[in-house]
Amino acid sequence: MGPPSPLAIATSSVLRLVKEESSYHKELLQQEARIQKLEQQDKSVEEDNVEYMLNQEVDDTAYHATSPLPFPRGLTLEETRAVFPPLKQRIADALAKLEDQLEAGTESAEELTKAKDAVAAAKQCIRETAAV
Repeated sequence: MGPPSPLAIATSSVLRLVKEESSYHKELLQQEARIQKLEQQDKSVEEDNVEYMLNQEVDDTAYHATSPLPFPRGLTLEETRAVFPPLKQRIADALAKLEDQLEAGTESAEELTKAKDAVAAAKQCIRETAAV
């Protein structure tokens, strides 16, 4: 078996980036659920720990304004949200390379099918990321 074709490389690159984006979406949903759970906890029980955990999870200026803590909130949630714009750009760049490889059209039917599926997945991913 020879080395992978440029189309196969471009296809796997797009699929890897789409999978990475999906993973970050799942992480974002988990973090939001954790924050909601922390906010709904009984504040009288372990108040200091809940406050600390919220500081680590959420970035909310209004919430920070009412907090006695002198440092900003939102380490985890905002870091995850910040991943999406550059990742979207990387997906768009990889998609453009894949479409260029598709236009060359010198590959097998199986590779072309995989590449077209990857293009569809990447375009769907870009649309979903725009909503975040």
